[in-house]
Amino acid sequence: MNAKTRFIVAVGILLLLLVGPFLVTAGVVFADLDEEHRALFMATMDRWLPIGGLMTVVGLFLGLMLLRILFKQYVQGLMAMAEVLRLMIGANRNFRVTLEGPPEIQELGRAANDLAQQRDALLDDVEARIARANAAVEEERNRLAALVAELPMPVVVCNLDGRVLLYNNRARLQVRALAPDTQAAGALIGLGRSIYGVFERTLISHSLETLQSRLEREGSQPLAHFITTTRAGQLIRVQMAPVISTTAVEGAATPQRSIGGYILVMENITRMLESGLQCDRTVQTLADDTRAALAGIRSSVQHLREAAGLAQVQGLADAIQDEVQILTVRLNQSAQDYANRLVSRWPLEEMQGADLVLAVSRRIEARLGITAKIDDVAGDLWVKVDSYSLTQAMTYLASKLEESFDAKLVRLRLTQARRMAVFELRWAGTAISSESLLGWQLEPMTVAGETTPLTLRDVTDRHGGRLSCGRESAIQQSFFRLEIPLASEQDAGARAERVHIESRPEFYDFNLFQRAGEGHARDDLPLTHLVYTAFDTETTGLEPSGGDEIIQVGAVRIVNGRLLHQEVIDQLVDPQRPLRPEGIPIHGITEEMVHGQPTIDVVLPQFHGFCSDTVLVAHNAAFDMRFLQLKEERTGLRFDQPVLDTLLLSLVIHPHQESHKLEAIAARLGIDVIGRHTALGDAFVTGEVFLKMIPLLAEKGIVTLRQALDAAEKTYLARLEY
Repeated sequence: MNAKTRFIVAVGILLLLLVGPFLVTAGVVFADLDEEHRALFMATMDRWLPIGGLMTVVGLFLGLMLLRILFKQYVQGLMAMAEVLRLMIGANRNFRVTLEGPPEIQELGRAANDLAQQRDALLDDVEARIARANAAVEEERNRLAALVAELPMPVVVCNLDGRVLLYNNRARLQVRALAPDTQAAGALIGLGRSIYGVFERTLISHSLETLQSRLEREGSQPLAHFITTTRAGQLIRVQMAPVISTTAVEGAATPQRSIGGYILVMENITRMLESGLQCDRTVQTLADDTRAALAGIRSSVQHLREAAGLAQVQGLADAIQDEVQILTVRLNQSAQDYANRLVSRWPLEEMQGADLVLAVSRRIEARLGITAKIDDVAGDLWVKVDSYSLTQAMTYLASKLEESFDAKLVRLRLTQARRMAVFELRWAGTAISSESLLGWQLEPMTVAGETTPLTLRDVTDRHGGRLSCGRESAIQQSFFRLEIPLASEQDAGARAERVHIESRPEFYDFNLFQRAGEGHARDDLPLTHLVYTAFDTETTGLEPSGGDEIIQVGAVRIVNGRLLHQEVIDQLVDPQRPLRPEGIPIHGITEEMVHGQPTIDVVLPQFHGFCSDTVLVAHNAAFDMRFLQLKEERTGLRFDQPVLDTLLLSLVIHPHQESHKLEAIAARLGIDVIGRHTALGDAFVTGEVFLKMIPLLAEKGIVTLRQALDAAEKTYLARLEY
């Protein structure tokens, strides 16, 4: 029975106590009288009943006032004290009971404060001992974080769900460089974010299957490699290593090993390939120029021999001729050795077929200026190739088509045929003869006036394949067909059961290893297992439907119970309308500060990407969400993720407290308020308040997102609209 019900029952009992005895007595007397005395009794009652009724009403009123005072002091006062005591136990140890109310209540509060003081002294001693015990462990973790942060290679560690649990600064900078635009860059990498925002899910899935297979083979090194093309057109070589988990198996001599996560080491090889290509061009140019010079010297010597008749001049010319011949042989031998080394310079690495075709398409269009359309690529096809030389070869073939037939459109296909993949370059026009193709295969490849020592034969031999040409009369298309090796396949039936994929700066959080499966039934996950974005907005006024606009957006991510201070948004917005003068003293933002800042059309996509796949947290969220909802049609962005409101949650946790303003909640929970009425400052305070609320909600049996949303919806302020 809640307090309101108990008060109603108490009022009913008071009414019965005041009226009940009078009515019972009157009834007994009336029943004992004869007819004559009953008439006299009723006449007497008619005379004195108004006075008695008035006295009863006055007595009832005074009784209600007294009951209300006692109820407020003893019942509500004790319930409010109970809320404060729970705060002292969990969220805010330094909070104390305010000594007010009747002497008995004050004495109880004084005793509770004394007990809290003794409890704090004991806890301080325990925490000091725990801090000393954890110092060594924390030092090791910080050393690891510092080591990873300073590694020259970009490193990312993920759990099996693809959630990032560690990354270094190099990785953050590398991923930002890979983003096609600056708006998307900030949403790609961060603690708790999905690595699938950077790499395709199939890339990670295939590599994990390879790791699992190699892990089960004794003596095999569990490493996987792949090359991929990013949305910005960069080629990335990725090395994946597993994070091994061991589980003791009953009856087994050795524990069972399994993959608990994985480490990605990234390398952007775009510049390396371009640099290698430039080096090849330089060497080839040097060889060509030297050959030309030697040919000139040889010609001059021949003329000298013919023009002079003296034996001495003839002997000198012969000596020069011999030296030129020796130099020519050495140059040709060195060029051939360089070409042979060039063939094996880049190892064959696994690559998704779609990425290979896309890289070739972009290369052809960039170097030749012709259109390269992708007709057919098997979505799950993986190949093992030297992407450097293979891209050069296909571009060279396209250049020969442009040179011979003035082709302006080529089509690319990649399909599987038995144990090889077939890479086709097609065009509408005359077919190439086998003799012409043979000649092209033996000469160094030249593209857009630049020559490389590699030949088509070198590339086909490198891949153990075969290059052919032909024509399909039915569709009036000619083609080059190059066979390339498929990536090695694993046992698909077994691997599906073993590996399941769903999907110190503050660059690490190893507790995220335990967070597999977050993509399923998020509403039923514990609040402690979710990723949040605490945010706030400052606006020109308080009427979102009346034309007011957002002038500042602030947000911070919350992962594994921590505010990530390096993953924030703090952006002023040009509202393209005048600010209300009465609001400037509150938020401190002036017309000069917002003039020239990005508009909401620019800022909102950034914020949308930042908070995607998270639960939104705000104070009085209905106000902020209304501004976002009004921009949905204009921007095409929908903020449809769950929203938790700290105002409503405060009503759930502390229904008997008078104020639920952000400052009052923060004071109750022992949180210092800094930067109030700035978007980022309020976002930080809101995030800290929410983290303190999670254990308080758990005390009330509210542990999942669904339970928190349902509890908030039942509060009376949940009906507030803007």
